[in-house]
Amino acid sequence: MKFFLDTANLDQIRTAQEMGIIDGVTTNPSLMAKEGITGEENILAHYKQICDLVDGDVSAEVISTDFKGMISEGEKLAALHQQIVVKIPVIADGIKAIKLLDKEGIRTNCTLIFNAGQALLAAKAGASYVSPFIGRLDDIGQDGMDLIHQLVHIFELYGFETEIIAASIRNTTHILQCMEAGADVATCPLSTITGLLNHPLTATGLEKFLEDHQRMNR
Repeated sequence: MKFFLDTANLDQIRTAQEMGIIDGVTTNPSLMAKEGITGEENILAHYKQICDLVDGDVSAEVISTDFKGMISEGEKLAALHQQIVVKIPVIADGIKAIKLLDKEGIRTNCTLIFNAGQALLAAKAGASYVSPFIGRLDDIGQDGMDLIHQLVHIFELYGFETEIIAASIRNTTHILQCMEAGADVATCPLSTITGLLNHPLTATGLEKFLEDHQRMNR
């Protein structure tokens, strides 16, 4: 399983890269705004900075909702860096845009997916990735993990090469469940990924080792 960092914060990306725990980055307009990155020129420059920091794919999202706008934005984003994957919403014009961008050799990540039908259409159109939002499904009383299991089964059954990015991950349990389900990627904040390090027995065990070391060297 690959880990993508869901952020636009350069310090967090740098930290995760130095730890050797991430394989890429996903971003969106909300994450850019959170970092105070506004204006097209600044946003494009920020994407390039992210690509310079991380070795893997970087999802950069379009803000247009019409076919021509998405194509124009997608081509501009893809031209920034070879690591850019264009993030497209799962709407009718988005599916059309994914198909055309795929023909142009531009990789895409179809986002805001909440059911298997949406993911299936994106995969058939040639999406490189699909991003089901499991946490938001949990918020409305559905089990987001059911969708991950369903997509893994369907994609394996019919041989789709599209990778599944489990998005809207809220906790470490989500990450482990996604691993067990067979998702290709989990994208989440750095704090959630590093949360995998935490266990009370690790903390108490380390404390005991240090106490014993100090006692032996008195």
